[in-house]
Amino acid sequence: MSLLYLYSFIPTSESNQPLPSLKGFDGDRELYMISIGDVTAIVCDVAASEETIKEKMDQDVEWLQEKAFHHHETVLQLTKIYTLIPLKFCTLYKSEDSLRNTVESNQEKLRETFSLLEGNEEWNVKIYCDDEALRKQISEQSPSIQAKREEIEALSPGKKFFERKKMDQYIDQELENEKTSFCEGIHEALKTHSILGNIKKNWNKDVTGRQEKMAWNSVFLLPQDEVEAFIKTFKGYEEKFTASGWQFEASGPWPAYHFSSFTS
Repeated sequence: MSLLYLYSFIPTSESNQPLPSLKGFDGDRELYMISIGDVTAIVCDVAASEETIKEKMDQDVEWLQEKAFHHHETVLQLTKIYTLIPLKFCTLYKSEDSLRNTVESNQEKLRETFSLLEGNEEWNVKIYCDDEALRKQISEQSPSIQAKREEIEALSPGKKFFERKKMDQYIDQELENEKTSFCEGIHEALKTHSILGNIKKNWNKDVTGRQEKMAWNSVFLLPQDEVEAFIKTFKGYEEKFTASGWQFEASGPWPAYHFSSFTS
């Protein structure tokens, strides 16, 4: 008995657009559609048990990476054709009836999500910072740090000694304040082009593989006619601040995972 592997939902009104010839999860059988009222599921058959797949996910890292990449690339291709609600990696159903029950009990939520996503794109913005360069700049140029130094110099010798030792902490705090203020300003400016703009958790250097520290990570849902203006605004910041130790990265359009969460 085979399982159904679910990649995404699309509006049934768009199901007349031909599905490209794409191999499914097992690399053999192709994707196909199942229409359920106003919602159409894009699926493939998988000739394996849930237990077998779970065992593979737990024990075979190379297999897991290959299948996760397949899922990502497949959903990315479908995004270029349809208004898409992407499903998380390895969303499985035991039968078509089970899938139909899920869709039928969530029809309204799915319709609302399609309405939100239609004609819009998800874009990601990451901002990186050379902490050492910015810290040096703040230490030398920040009015608040300069005021703190003057305040310390006016203290008695005993207090002066201890306060000087705390200066690194003051500079570190000012660095974090400056980074947050800078990134928030850019986020708000970019958000004017979007329907929604959300802040995500920063990634550490082990994940990014970069020398610079990630200072900001955000996603935006953009109307397609605002994408050009969004990119122009982004590039303006990139050109203005890269020489000051900031690095910028914008990417998209991506499957709208952050604006179409659906728990099957």
